[in-house]
Amino acid sequence: MTEDTALYVYALLPDRPDAADGVTGIDGRPLRLVRVPGTSVAALVHDAAPAPLEGSDDQVRRWVEEQSRAVDTVWERTGSILPMTFNVLVADEPSPEDRPAAGRSAERRLTEWVTEQAADIGGQLEDLAGRCELRVDITVDRTAATAGDAGEDAPEGGPDGLSPGMRRLMAKQREHRARNAAGQLADTLHAEIRHRLLSLAEDYRDRGPTHRVTGETDVLCAALLVRREDIDTVGTVLTELRARQPAVRIRFLGPWPPYSFIDTRHRARTEEMAP
Repeated sequence: MTEDTALYVYALLPDRPDAADGVTGIDGRPLRLVRVPGTSVAALVHDAAPAPLEGSDDQVRRWVEEQSRAVDTVWERTGSILPMTFNVLVADEPSPEDRPAAGRSAERRLTEWVTEQAADIGGQLEDLAGRCELRVDITVDRTAATAGDAGEDAPEGGPDGLSPGMRRLMAKQREHRARNAAGQLADTLHAEIRHRLLSLAEDYRDRGPTHRVTGETDVLCAALLVRREDIDTVGTVLTELRARQPAVRIRFLGPWPPYSFIDTRHRARTEEMAP
């Protein structure tokens, strides 16, 4: 069995002694805190072999979900967290050939780095305290956008006597009208909804759609950084939009730790300590 000489790092967080109690991560591994003396910061880790996790697509998806659940649980306890990406490892430092015992341990390397960056990390954690990330995807259903126009191109007496070629032409005309109508509505709504969400969010990031649905036109795909007490207000704005515009489809996800709003410098630095 490969010796656990590395640390798999899930997140940096405020130092709370019980934050990881009873929490398990990837493959049920028990999590623990690496506390950093002289700072208010700790690292959420499990002991690991000094090699990245590799597996099938389904296995990696399961691992990512397990990591996310662990981070979410600890975030709920601490109120602020800086999550790492998947497969962040800090390994023991290789020893020089003439000094076999001179290499620093993974835990020492991690605590020394956190000590060096404690002011920056602590500032980020303080700024994100009580904040969460919401994802908002808004689209227009093209069929619903042209629901009142269904009979515009239908000939008198119905389409039963039309040739297959004419039917295909009419279908293309209907699709073209639906795309145009949905596109015009999406353009009209985009500025309005973006302005409303910006007035509620402390930060806002445009994103690609979380998933695409055939027959829908994108209006807005965004990540919002909001105070927890403002989640319901965002929901109310979206509910009112849906009531006014029956063709609108809304996907409202979260709350999550603020993955999209953290400074990623700490992630890049930990990658330098990987095996």
